[in-house]
Amino acid sequence: MSPTSEPAGKPMIAPSILSADFARLADEAAAVHGSDWLHVDVMDAHFVPNLTLGLPVVESILAATDIPIDCHLMIDNPERWAPPYAEAGAYNVTFHAEATENPVGVARDIRAAGAKAGLAVKPGTELEPYLEILRDFDTLLVMSVEPGFGGQSFMPEVLSKVRTARRLVDAGELTILVEIDGGINADTIEAAAEAGVDCFVAGSAVYGAEDPAAAVAALRRQAGAVSPHRPL
Repeated sequence: MSPTSEPAGKPMIAPSILSADFARLADEAAAVHGSDWLHVDVMDAHFVPNLTLGLPVVESILAATDIPIDCHLMIDNPERWAPPYAEAGAYNVTFHAEATENPVGVARDIRAAGAKAGLAVKPGTELEPYLEILRDFDTLLVMSVEPGFGGQSFMPEVLSKVRTARRLVDAGELTILVEIDGGINADTIEAAAEAGVDCFVAGSAVYGAEDPAAAVAALRRQAGAVSPHRPL
């Protein structure tokens, strides 16, 4: 799939390598062929209480797959650290609204470095203060678990933020892709799709399956069966 545009007419599935075998990342990327994005969680043990991987590993993943890389930076100081992920070749680079006082500036630097820019919000963060600046972003990532660890349970109360963003997109006031991350599986994906999510990050639901690529396809079909919305 070309990384120049999102697929039209179907929900997007972004397997999260946080649930993959870190000793076999190239093989794990190959195991989810047919995915729309490959979601890579970068954690710094400061913004969140966990440490995962950084730019050198992302560069290795980029060299090992042609699936567009969706970098989710759960880190402090995205002003300094976000643009290099774009420069390395990541397709979408998302950072947290809570991590910077200058989100628009970070987004512009990411875009200038060649990637799409995404804004992530934690479950407890209200979306309304950021609605005006979403025009400067390509992706809104709504966290449906507390960031930091995989395997948590989906928090349905965050879907109100999805619905708010969806209304603005459908009304033509925003041009943004709505993504959700946390606890997405066969039991939760339909509620998220009905709320208006375009792209679904799934970790254990994909990498815990016997056939990860088949799990991706099944999740996409399940979301597509109930979603009234399509990716931009």
